[in-house]
Amino acid sequence: MRIVIAVGGNALLGCDERSDTAGLLAHVRSAAIALAPIVREHEVVICFGNGPQVGPLERESSSHAALVSPYPLDAVGAQSQGMIGYWLSQALRNAGIVKPIVNLTTQVLVDPDDVAFSDPTTFVGAVCTESDARSAVDQHGWSIAPDGTGWRRTVPSPSPIRVIEQDSITRLVQAGSIVLCAGGGGVPVVEAASGQLDGVDAVIDKDLTAALIALDCAADRLLILTDVPAVVDHFGTAQAEPLGTVYVDELDPAAFAAGSMSPKVQACSTFAWASGHSASVGALDDAQNVLDGISGTRILDRRADDIAAGRRAI
Repeated sequence: MRIVIAVGGNALLGCDERSDTAGLLAHVRSAAIALAPIVREHEVVICFGNGPQVGPLERESSSHAALVSPYPLDAVGAQSQGMIGYWLSQALRNAGIVKPIVNLTTQVLVDPDDVAFSDPTTFVGAVCTESDARSAVDQHGWSIAPDGTGWRRTVPSPSPIRVIEQDSITRLVQAGSIVLCAGGGGVPVVEAASGQLDGVDAVIDKDLTAALIALDCAADRLLILTDVPAVVDHFGTAQAEPLGTVYVDELDPAAFAAGSMSPKVQACSTFAWASGHSASVGALDDAQNVLDGISGTRILDRRADDIAAGRRAI
């Protein structure tokens, strides 16, 4: 099968852990071991999150005394793509994968008129005092918002339209390579009428980009692997219940937590509806069972049952 796998940034580093090299490497190595059986047997594209990693890189840039102005967020996102992709490709090799592995820095086209640009709600960087946050606004022109007991920078999260390197991704997979791409959802870029691309200060949800890649490369499956075992309906209430196999028309992405489970449900639903193939959400350390439908949440369109019934009839 051809499988697109989206690995969550929090699955590569727990939210309660320090974002340092030792912790990240330990999680990357565990991820490689969990993914190796799937990578060994199938054509695989791996997208990965960068949330816990891009924050410290952004903070380092914005506070570095030698920089007149910090590196823009698109450049920091590209930096994290290279770093995490390098470690993950090396870890897969060390886990026994002998196929060619390509780590591809990926640009993703977004619409400059996307409503997200007028409502920057995605947090990046460190929590700071209101005074420091206001200083950053004056110095860099950033948007800020309260987050818990402190304040943080906020940026837009526009929808992905097209992966600039999609043809390369597809050809590499067809040639037998394992492709690591779209780290952090890809570097967001806008396109001028002349065709010139420019990066923008934004972040793209990597699950939505993974669904786009899965459709464009005609994948048979989409796996979203994270740090929780399944999608939970009515999360945080007495009626909370992990979902097993569900249909697209039974799900409303808006009913799930924005910025975490909602885009995962949306990505899986989009892929299942558009392709007729199933998509799954589950724990990274249980990747093979998630693929096999033994664990996790499996989302499919009812057409999949029709196709299966037709095949049985034949």
